[in-house]
Amino acid sequence: MRIYMQTPPLDGIPPRFYQLQIQEDMIDGWTLIRESGIQGNRSNSFKKTHYECREDAEQALLTLRDQQLRKGFHTTFATGLSAADS
Repeated sequence: MRIYMQTPPLDGIPPRFYQLQIQEDMIDGWTLIRESGIQGNRSNSFKKTHYECREDAEQALLTLRDQQLRKGFHTTFATGLSAADS
């Protein structure tokens, strides 16, 4: 499951991005990966959080997505979401 979001481009200001991704890990759990920053900039934020079950990781992903939507981000790419989640 992956979601990529961006803010709309403004005059002279590069858009910000926010990416969320869930991956099954090798220690019997799920990892939520968050990356954010300014498009084209190398100093981005990167964070991983481990969850015991997929449902908890998915709920965290959807909560973070909703927070970013309220901040003005728009989803530009999403994969692995059900129709009810998108």
